Amino acid sequence: MRVGYARVSTQEQTLDSQTDALRQAGCERIYEDKISGVKANKPEFELMMGFLRKGDTIVIWKLDRLGRSTRGLIELVEDLGNKGIHLVSLNDPIDTTSPGGLLVFQIFCALAEHERNVIVQRTRAGLESARARGRKGGRPKGLAVKYQKMAPSVKNLYELGQQSTTEIMNSFQIGSRRTFYKVLRHAGVIIKPIDRSGRKNNENSLA
Repeated sequence: MRVGYARVSTQEQTLDSQTDALRQAGCERIYEDKISGVKANKPEFELMMGFLRKGDTIVIWKLDRLGRSTRGLIELVEDLGNKGIHLVSLNDPIDTTSPGGLLVFQIFCALAEHERNVIVQRTRAGLESARARGRKGGRPKGLAVKYQKMAPSVKNLYELGQQSTTEIMNSFQIGSRRTFYKVLRHAGVIIKPIDRSGRKNNENSLA
């Protein structure tokens, strides 16, 4: 039996794209969690693990939907293998239903771990270089990772000047103008204060 598992990090996000893909992949039953990947307790995931039987296959949209570290993923797959349960990821070269697929999974995890280590090393080197020049590094205080990722796209739309602030905020589901300003600042846009006449001093209006 193919059993699907879908997860998003917040209640505001939708599971539709994942669940549609899982149904198309032949999943007869789908478990859904709306919870951060760093949380140890994922209620629907635990229910699924209790439901699975030997010969079943877990199907996921992408490997990170399991929200586990590389070591945790390897341990999970080994545990599933001992129970005769397989894992298939629709957007990764992962299919443990065959020895070759299991080998690919192990190589994939090793490469992912290596990539993370390289990114960490580069980030540290960049911060040390910035400190040597008297600059401080790190993410803007209070700005969520999801907003940091969308910042370049928000900047592009803002600088085109074809949409209002409200339209851009709605497009990216930004809940407040304060957050909108933070996103722009993160992208390198200089937001100048409003003068006494009520007009904004920066060239592009934030109306």
